[in-house]
Amino acid sequence: MARTVLQQADIARALTRISHEILESNRGANDLVILGIPTRGVVLAERIGRIIGGIEQGSDPASIVGSLDITMYRDDLARHPTRTPSPTQVPRQGIDGKTVVLVDDVLYSGRTIRAALDALNDLGRPRVVRLATLVDRGHRELPIRADFVGKNLPTSREERINVRLAEIDGTEEVTIEG
Repeated sequence: MARTVLQQADIARALTRISHEILESNRGANDLVILGIPTRGVVLAERIGRIIGGIEQGSDPASIVGSLDITMYRDDLARHPTRTPSPTQVPRQGIDGKTVVLVDDVLYSGRTIRAALDALNDLGRPRVVRLATLVDRGHRELPIRADFVGKNLPTSREERINVRLAEIDGTEEVTIEG
């Protein structure tokens, strides 16, 4: 049975807070690049970009938001070979010397983010890399920590976090199963 822990309004508030925290830590939107990790991380990155565009004068979400495909950098390809790569789309100005914020829906073991860091390394050399996640559920296997977190949800390893977003799933919620 699934238990709802975040609803649409909760997700919207979390993303607004994360957007403000990103702007505060970066001292504005200058030299900022936001890259979402497919699938739901891209949707969250686009939403964060729109929020930042509404807060920061002259900030165009289309010029700061992109996506970072990590498929070929994963360490579990032998076990899950059926992943379909998505295109990596980096804003026109690139990432060299920029503050790059990686965005994902759930932070768990840290392996997805390790793969994202490897993929990012092939694109250029950012000044700094930050991590934003809607849900941090714990159970890290690597020394990776999110800089911006929507909700910390301590879970057991047997539980599953499901993030559903309107653009992909037709509904908006975060649930825990198990």
